[in-house]
Amino acid sequence: MLKFKIVADSSSNVFSLGERPYAVVPLKIRTDEREYVDDGRLDVAGMVNDLRHYKGKTATSCPNVAEWLEAFGDADEVVAISQTSGISGGYAAALQAAETYRTEVHPGARVAVLDTRSTGPELQVIIERICEWVDSGCTFDEIERRLPDYAAHTHLVFALASVENFARNGRVNPALAKIVGILGIRIFGCASPAGELHPLHKCRGEKQVFPVFLNEMKKMGYAGGRVRIAHTQNEAGARHLKELLRAEHPHCDVDICQNGGLCSYYCEPGGLLVGFEDGKGE
Repeated sequence: MLKFKIVADSSSNVFSLGERPYAVVPLKIRTDEREYVDDGRLDVAGMVNDLRHYKGKTATSCPNVAEWLEAFGDADEVVAISQTSGISGGYAAALQAAETYRTEVHPGARVAVLDTRSTGPELQVIIERICEWVDSGCTFDEIERRLPDYAAHTHLVFALASVENFARNGRVNPALAKIVGILGIRIFGCASPAGELHPLHKCRGEKQVFPVFLNEMKKMGYAGGRVRIAHTQNEAGARHLKELLRAEHPHCDVDICQNGGLCSYYCEPGGLLVGFEDGKGE
């Protein structure tokens, strides 16, 4: 019987699928003083606290080809799920690893690599759907065919209470980061079709951001499907959003998790990431 395996990078926040063959490829968060490896064993709360007091520059690094190859193991069929190529080189590394794996390491193996054009809980939504296809008896060919269409109908929206780390790695103007912190602004945004994190609204305080979540999700086609909410030290906010979604869609599948290291680095304390399906894909 062919060995099938799912592999994802750690931006998915998914570090285990129970007994199912699965591997996570860690991203890394770096300062001038240390490196944090987002491998599921990372003390995320400790990292967040360290970075809150750190004044220097910080950066992240994506998995390299060798790390993807190691994660593929000896599987005959691999589905690899990568964070958006719009902000990371992980997808390019995964593609190169796939080519090396099926031509040099394990000739004849099949590897499908998906550029999710997203991060965080949208990847979790996609991974869970793949698991359902496998459990229903879908072949590798069927999964490879269905995957792009389904991913085109999944989405990511987010609200950030701080953008200090974006400023520290040069993605956001430091002056804007200070204003966000001083005024208690929430930056609401989404993953764009190009795979970039695109700001849409500025909300004064967390209370104002919840109606925006519901409205923007509805605009994107949400009608009661799967929702995954990932938070960084904001379980209360995640639970409140879950209650609001359930009030409008009583039978919707909503689950909450804590962000791993990479997503906590960008989401920062108080942040919420929401991945969901619009119900139009397979």
